Amino acid sequence: MTDGKSTMVAKLSGLTITIAAAMVLSACNLAPKYQQPQVFTDSNDFKYATQGNSDIKAYELGWQEYFADPQLKQLIGLALENNRDLRVAALNVEAVEKQYRIQRSDLFPGLNASGSMNKSRTAADFRGQNSAAVSKQYSVGLGVTSYELDLWGKIRNLSDAALNDYFATREARDAAQISLVASVAKAYYAERFAEEAMKVSQNVLNSREKSYRLADLKYKHGVSSKIDLRTAETLVESAKADYQSQLRAREQARNALVTLIGGNYPSDIAARASLDQQFAYAGLPSGLPSEMLLYRPDIRQAEYNLKAANANIGAARAAFFPSISLTGTIGSGSVQLDNLFTGPNRTWSFMPQISIPIFNWGANKAGLDLTRVRKEISVVQYEQAVQDAFQDVSDVLVANATLKNQYASQRKSTAAEVDRNRLMQMRFNQGIADSLTMLDSQRQSYAAQLTLLAVQQEWLNNRVDLYKVLGGGLKAYRDGQVQSGAAE
Repeated sequence: MTDGKSTMVAKLSGLTITIAAAMVLSACNLAPKYQQPQVFTDSNDFKYATQGNSDIKAYELGWQEYFADPQLKQLIGLALENNRDLRVAALNVEAVEKQYRIQRSDLFPGLNASGSMNKSRTAADFRGQNSAAVSKQYSVGLGVTSYELDLWGKIRNLSDAALNDYFATREARDAAQISLVASVAKAYYAERFAEEAMKVSQNVLNSREKSYRLADLKYKHGVSSKIDLRTAETLVESAKADYQSQLRAREQARNALVTLIGGNYPSDIAARASLDQQFAYAGLPSGLPSEMLLYRPDIRQAEYNLKAANANIGAARAAFFPSISLTGTIGSGSVQLDNLFTGPNRTWSFMPQISIPIFNWGANKAGLDLTRVRKEISVVQYEQAVQDAFQDVSDVLVANATLKNQYASQRKSTAAEVDRNRLMQMRFNQGIADSLTMLDSQRQSYAAQLTLLAVQQEWLNNRVDLYKVLGGGLKAYRDGQVQSGAAE
């Protein structure tokens, strides 16, 4: 009995040594060493770089701090809480995380418990006796089934690839959040400016209707020609058409907002701020081009995809080498249930298996070549992401540097045009100016007011884009500083 136990202990010790040795060998990793691609730009700084507040960066600035309009902030909070696209992005992160956990579990042996009872009847002829016999067998055990030793780092590289896929998906979610904030702000501004344009059109329509009634009266008394009357009528109908177009734009912007916030427009909406007081910060520093690698989630996503492709090369290389898997059990068996855990009824088995690739070299070579091509694709996509990010920031900075001045000039020009129209109206009322000159003045004043609104809207949208392309609120979001509605 003692010799049996000694033999069993010796074999289990040998198994332990084998597993330990395999784990030491598993330190081998065939994946190429990762190197971040170098992407060169024309300049070490942005041409139209902005200084802004040197103590704050868009990356660190939460949207609740950047936007000043209470109504807009309420809508952004609802969108972050209810938006379906953002919810799908968050669920994708969760799904890929579970997939990573499944892949990572292959690094460790799975221990399974089993139990069985086998009852059988043996025919009398089989026993060579006059009567049949019924037998029972009971067994229980713990075992490891087909645990592959990671000698060449294949499982570890597959786990690393899954981990980087998870990180990339998380970056995609963060990018979706930043884009959602910008989309809500732009839809909100589209609605606000459509309403402002409707007011301008209504005022112009009222003025033109008065002019039309005067022109009609003059025509009936033979003071003016029918051309003057038709011109005034044309301008009235044009203002009506503009109003309907702006009404459509407002309703479509409202529909976009309803979709973005994921539900009905709130009835208890907060008060609005004026269009001149939409942002808490006058400007945002653009920072250095190298900081784009830290602030932009699309660049970070592309790099994680590249790291995953790099790890897959290591897994593909490991396919050329032998693989060893272990299956072993230890337990107890007996023909009587009462004696299952007593007496000399212990059982064990140990079945190592080795698989050596011989005739599948071509398939393994093609698999390795495929992973290398996919890595090259990931490199190009990373470089493209960096270049696109630089262009995005450069374009927004150029617009930011010019739109402010353009708006200021357009504001002065519009004020002058409106005043000129007022003076022309006075001259017309006094009979000094003719109707065509007065109508032309009204048309130019109206166009100038609509142009001013368009430039102002473009400028506000540009400030939203600046916040977006600089990774606005990303750090605050990840640190849990963003309050209501952030998707977890």
